Amino acid sequence: MTFIPRVVPLMVLSRMKLSESIQNWLHFVPIAILAALVGQELFIYENKVNITLNQEILAAIVSVLVAIKTRSLLWTVIAGVLAFVLARWLFSL
Repeated sequence: MTFIPRVVPLMVLSRMKLSESIQNWLHFVPIAILAALVGQELFIYENKVNITLNQEILAAIVSVLVAIKTRSLLWTVIAGVLAFVLARWLFSL
């Protein structure tokens, strides 16, 4: 059942020539979706905005800094996981 809603727009849009402005706009859709998913996980807790410093935010900060510095997905993931494990261990003390 989910095959049709996914394939039909792809088939229709693959035959169309989209304008440059629409192509530029569509370029930012994956980034916006990822930012919304990550932002919701970092800043929403029990349906309320939570901006206190916690384990997830610490790991996210480390991940962003490593991503900017190395531009490597592998090192970003490794640094984020290690930062989260370390933060969880430190917060449990």
